[in-house]
Amino acid sequence: MNKVIPMPQKPWQPSGADKVKSLLIVFAAFVLAGASVELTGFNGKLGFFFSLFISLLVLNFSFHYFKRGTAAAKDALLQVLAVMAIVITLIPIVSIVATVFSKGYKGLHWGILTKDMALASVNDPIASGGLLHALVGTILMVGGALIISFPIGVLTALYLTEIRGSLTRPIKFLVQAMSGVPSIVAGLFILSSLVYPVTKELSGLMGSLALTILMIPTIARTAEEMLRLIPNELREAGVALGGTQWRTVAGVVLPAAKSGLVTAIILGVARIIGETAPILLVSGGGDSLNLNPTEGAMGSLPFYIWKAFLTSGTPEALARAWAGMLVLLSFIFILFGMARYISGRKVG
Repeated sequence: MNKVIPMPQKPWQPSGADKVKSLLIVFAAFVLAGASVELTGFNGKLGFFFSLFISLLVLNFSFHYFKRGTAAAKDALLQVLAVMAIVITLIPIVSIVATVFSKGYKGLHWGILTKDMALASVNDPIASGGLLHALVGTILMVGGALIISFPIGVLTALYLTEIRGSLTRPIKFLVQAMSGVPSIVAGLFILSSLVYPVTKELSGLMGSLALTILMIPTIARTAEEMLRLIPNELREAGVALGGTQWRTVAGVVLPAAKSGLVTAIILGVARIIGETAPILLVSGGGDSLNLNPTEGAMGSLPFYIWKAFLTSGTPEALARAWAGMLVLLSFIFILFGMARYISGRKVG
């Protein structure tokens, strides 16, 4: 006698008929939304979207209420609200990305990453000049800020998670407060405390210090959360083997949290790479390539974009600004993509 092995069932998944009914509800909602725009005072895209939202709510709630009862109707109502919330969230993101790409690609050319603006102005033809100086300046200033802020942020996170001394609450409050500091305040602080009384000169180093103020809270908070994910059993095992607290932290905890700390670095860099206000105040914003952050004005991608928009009297200037924005946005997407990939890896 042959044994019949039943196939595994998934009753929670919608059947083909359910999917067809859902599509019919969506289609009916679009029809009602279009009719409401034509017959009522709801005009334009906003009116159509509002009418579609209301139609989906009413139709989906009514269908599930008469088919399965009140509980299913409430569940369908929440599903529609969740989907609409996601759509509302994605609309500005997709709009920004599409606008930057559609306008930015016009300013791209073969020499954009190999030339600076020392012998060109933003109103010259697109092929004249590039943003090499801005790209290098951004890398140097962000790199300098990272060198300063990463040790401070990680040591702060270790104090909050491993030592937990009497200053834990004040330090945590200070880190949270620094997260909300406006970027221009950081630039004004460096300008008034270092540039005017000490250096008397705008430079890339001053820009790095201003960015450091903004970067420390992001690294400290992210590193703190990552260190809290490390199981206490690893700490106890290190101490049981005779290691001191700091040796356990250095040899066990930090290596286990390596991917999380890399994520903290990437998020910190992504936080400051597009900051404009402090850079405008303390970096000087030069148009030529400068590899020395301690002397002379240094350009950056935010300054390049701001200057092109400020003097946007020609289509060429606007194209340069949008091209710089496209390059900057691409860097930010790459950084956040790396952060998502690394944070998704298993800790340890």
